[in-house]
Amino acid sequence: VPFHANARDQGEDVVAGIRTPLRISSLRQTMPRIYQELMGVFDLLEKHYRDMQDIEFTIQKGRLWVLQTRSGKRTACAAVRMATEMVEEGLIDRRTAVLRVAPEQIEKLMHDQLDPQALREATHAAKGLPASPGAAVGQVVFSSEEAARWHAEG
Repeated sequence: VPFHANARDQGEDVVAGIRTPLRISSLRQTMPRIYQELMGVFDLLEKHYRDMQDIEFTIQKGRLWVLQTRSGKRTACAAVRMATEMVEEGLIDRRTAVLRVAPEQIEKLMHDQLDPQALREATHAAKGLPASPGAAVGQVVFSSEEAARWHAEG
């Protein structure tokens, strides 16, 4: 869960890449009372709506304000995992869990994906914010000349 330490930061700034949000764990160190209150709000709203929530909040003069909440977006894999865990926790029944996973999400799970173990063992070339639920298959080409040559060779 990301948050902004500067009151001037807005969600549009994150989407545009102008600002990078802080991890919520840093709030635990800087404002422990607010962090505990926020964790209670998260729990209360998720139990009430029986779904993961995307919660917007602000902190002003040492007070937590919840601005809005909505059901959170999730990848296909996350939708299956969350529905399963919610059944195990008794928050929803199996029928509701099945209905929470859209047919399009099941279809996405049928595509080739990167092996999670291989990802853990791989040397990372870069770091960034997660922005895409997709996966790719094939070989990487690092120049347009090489790509054109591969295409010509079939």
